[in-house]
Amino acid sequence: MGATLTWAKLREVKCAELEEAADGWGRAGNRADAARDRIDTQLVDDLSRTQKGEAAEAAVRRLRRLSMNFQYIYTECGLLRTTLNSLAHEMKAQQRVLQGALDDAAALKFTVHPDGSVTYPAAGEGLVDGKPLAGGRASGVPNPGLADPSGLVAPNPNAVKAQDIADRLAQAVRTAADVDWRYAKILRALKAEDGLGVPAATWADAAGDAAAVRQAASGYLAQGIPHDASPAERKAWWAGLTDEQREEYLAVYPDQIGNLDGIPALVRDAANRDNLQLLMGKLAGRDDEDAVTKLAALREIDRQLRAVREPGEAPMYLLGIGDQGNGRAIVSYGNPDTSRNVAAYVPGLNTSLDEGFARDDLKRARDLAIASNRHGESAAAITWLGYDAPQSPDGWGTLAVAGAGRAEEGGRSFSGFMGGLAATNEHANPHMTAIGHSYGSRTVGAATQQEGGIPGVDDIVFVGSPGVGVDSADDLGVGREHVFVGAASNDIVTKLPAKEKFAVGGAGLLAGGPAAAYVFGGLADPGDDDVWFGRDPASESFGARRFEVGDGPPLVGRGGLSVDAHSEYFNPVADKSSVNNMALIATGRSHLVRAEESR
Repeated sequence: MGATLTWAKLREVKCAELEEAADGWGRAGNRADAARDRIDTQLVDDLSRTQKGEAAEAAVRRLRRLSMNFQYIYTECGLLRTTLNSLAHEMKAQQRVLQGALDDAAALKFTVHPDGSVTYPAAGEGLVDGKPLAGGRASGVPNPGLADPSGLVAPNPNAVKAQDIADRLAQAVRTAADVDWRYAKILRALKAEDGLGVPAATWADAAGDAAAVRQAASGYLAQGIPHDASPAERKAWWAGLTDEQREEYLAVYPDQIGNLDGIPALVRDAANRDNLQLLMGKLAGRDDEDAVTKLAALREIDRQLRAVREPGEAPMYLLGIGDQGNGRAIVSYGNPDTSRNVAAYVPGLNTSLDEGFARDDLKRARDLAIASNRHGESAAAITWLGYDAPQSPDGWGTLAVAGAGRAEEGGRSFSGFMGGLAATNEHANPHMTAIGHSYGSRTVGAATQQEGGIPGVDDIVFVGSPGVGVDSADDLGVGREHVFVGAASNDIVTKLPAKEKFAVGGAGLLAGGPAAAYVFGGLADPGDDDVWFGRDPASESFGARRFEVGDGPPLVGRGGLSVDAHSEYFNPVADKSSVNNMALIATGRSHLVRAEESR
């Protein structure tokens, strides 16, 4: 079409053929996705379990490369499908404008010429001689002389009507030509490099393709995503879409669908796995420290997602991923929609999307899922990094940087996430647990203060907590008998004196950080039970149920100062009692928890 487009050619554009082509690309993409799924869930697993040795390992590597190729094909086919459907959508809109103008011309018995000009007949009455005013011809650009500037001659009433018709014809053709040009450029870019591999550069190109298609298709799809709706409304919206609509949203907006609370876990997982590849491609094109750090984390998460699961081991679900701020990642071990018991753990200070998080924080949820599933009914455990946890520039040097702002923002997001899980879980009354560690306990505490609290949550667990922002377990919305606290005797973070006491303790405490607070806390906070963010959750006055955990390594050992006691609550080897007790709470068996005396 392009510059030679005329109204006659626009009228003859067969948008149905564009939509048929889009359907064809959709079918090709679905076949690629089915092949990828078969490789990942059958061939690789079967080969890894039944064959050993170098040949088997080489075969697995080739299968994984083939799986990546199929995933790339699925992504690009989805973009092609949406591009063609969006092109048809925009062309049909201009065809409707064109047809409306042509219908008006026919009703008025005007003649529309191939160049878009419109001839109209004589009409009206001359002011001087009373004779009908002469007819004329209007083009898509306003015609001079349609009215006498002196005002002595009344204009032919048909002139204005003809001009309006000619303008609408010209506008439809111009807009259609622009649409054609924009989409031709996008379609030319949707082309893979030669070869069998799909390197990072190809995924970086795919990320650019997705951005271009998203911009072009904004009027076709984006307005339908219910960002401001409740999780239940989002679930209903997704359920009401056709299969084709769902596939197009997944192809063009995997980042938004994958991070939308209320969308089923299987759908979020599929969207985020695709978005993970796009993010890795995007970050691989940068060499700044932030990109390098996040890319290492994403690659480790991708490796774990593709790893062969042991028999009976809960599968991984990627419920959220993003590179904004300090990075986002939400990973579940077990399907939170089909599990009777669901626990979500919020990490704390210095947590960000880096390789350590991908190894250690994810393992915490994995170990908790393993322990929880020993108690019978199905259980899922989640690591939720859905906020920017405070980052201390000198490691554990001080908690002074950790104000309440990050917790309040994170609390709102966490409350929404748990509301999404409550909406999508298939059980009539699932048992849900929120777990906050370190500053994450302050974030969970903030979530409880949102309107309606944390939707669906039955029990709340705090471990290694410097305070949760309230002074009583009664203020957390679940009843004090459903609030549990683990505080290792050697965990200095659980003994930080209240911020107000730092002034009493002197500047030396602030400079010394948690270690100084631990050693001199009695001087700064004599006989009191306040910690950094309010009342000590492990204190008797707070009113929570304290459960048994290990003491943790001592503050001062052969290697010098150590804060490792703060990080061992989720370690089933170093602190088996803590993990077992949290698993009992997470599965609704808190009556079996081994209690510890409050402070």
